Amino acid sequence: MIKLDTKIGGRHYQFAEIKGVLAQANEEKSGDLLAQIGSQSEIERIAAKSVLSQLPLSVLRDQPVVAYEQDEVTRLIDDSLDPQAYARIKDWTVAELREFLLDSDTDLKMIEQIRWGLSGEMVAAVTKLMSNLDLILAGKKCQVVVKAKTTLGLSGRLSSRLQPNHPSDSIDGIKASIFEGLSYGVGDAVIGINPVYDSADTVGRLLEETHKIIEALKIPTQNCILSHITTQMKAIERGAPAGLIFQSIAGSEKGNKAFGIDIDLIKEACVLGKKEISAELPFMYFETGQGSELSSLSHFGADQLTMEARCYALARCFNPFLVNDVVGFIGPEYLADGRQMIRAGLEDHFMAKLLGLPMGVDACYTNHMNADQNDLENLTVLLTAAGVNYFMGVPMGDDVMLSYQSTSFHDIAALREIHNLLPAPEFEVWLESVDLLKDGKLTKNAGDPSYLPNRFSI
Repeated sequence: MIKLDTKIGGRHYQFAEIKGVLAQANEEKSGDLLAQIGSQSEIERIAAKSVLSQLPLSVLRDQPVVAYEQDEVTRLIDDSLDPQAYARIKDWTVAELREFLLDSDTDLKMIEQIRWGLSGEMVAAVTKLMSNLDLILAGKKCQVVVKAKTTLGLSGRLSSRLQPNHPSDSIDGIKASIFEGLSYGVGDAVIGINPVYDSADTVGRLLEETHKIIEALKIPTQNCILSHITTQMKAIERGAPAGLIFQSIAGSEKGNKAFGIDIDLIKEACVLGKKEISAELPFMYFETGQGSELSSLSHFGADQLTMEARCYALARCFNPFLVNDVVGFIGPEYLADGRQMIRAGLEDHFMAKLLGLPMGVDACYTNHMNADQNDLENLTVLLTAAGVNYFMGVPMGDDVMLSYQSTSFHDIAALREIHNLLPAPEFEVWLESVDLLKDGKLTKNAGDPSYLPNRFSI
């Protein structure tokens, strides 16, 4: 019999189910309060954390927040667990997992030995027992290196997605942003565009144009148009030169249906990608964000952090090259302010890295959220300390198409300078070859959007 009660300060706290313990142990999030499942007081939260800390990890596998019988995401996650890795940790309590991760003697090799024994619920549970500093320390240990045309996640490196969105998908406007971003050393993770028009023609046109720039300048990077996965597949089938295939995902089957996808569709995209993009190198790109399941009423009474952890446990089954959390994009209904945004960003990075994902973060906020640029910059510094793989690079940090605030080209340059970091090694060599980087520092040509087109007559 699993004990789901505790006494604190002479008061008895009883929890009806593990799902409730997970929800009430979560740090305060406006989304959990909106769903009416979050703790109503700090002492109630502490009680839930106390109960959660003593739960064996096997119980969290046996009692997922969405039942195995009714959810294909639960089934894929559970069926993918490695029996030997699971046997190592199944009798640990959540508190013992936390101590293992924070122990100074625990290294990456030891973490890799248990990764595939962990479910999303287990990872969510240990996250709820950690402070922000704990998340940074443990996240730093969980290095994940991936290689396509560039190598991401190496020590001493910080990569970036060049995000040249335009409110009318103007090729000239997109090109101007690309050239400016490249001049700051941005784009080694991917040149990725969110299109205004979700059509195969638009996606094909943008893939062609970005591919032309990559080929003309011999840039070691990937291109991607972040439309619906079915639209990208149509464009690729027509011959469009894609470097990655993108899709937003959720932590439940119902949530994925709200995105217009299921696991079979992702598998179909993987087959196409192996045929048309690469049979050896990773090419999937997934995007997540706390609160998406609640927004589609597909959270099954579970808290948003736990559902987010399930996204990562799902994503790793498809060997992605990129995963990123758009941490403040969904809005204040789910993360009310800068404090909650910073906490969620650190949580999500740690959970994804622990599960073995090459995690980047879109440190961002919407204009109706109680957050500002200082909150965003604080989060980027903390995530860089935690070993994040990449950030977004948006002109002036203001996405004029999606209408939200993110990291700018010069933010990426500043973070690299502060932490003595470099872009991906292949991209570093290219930047040096075009006189944009020398001895690890940007040259006087940085920030000039006319430099590359003038030099190469594009």
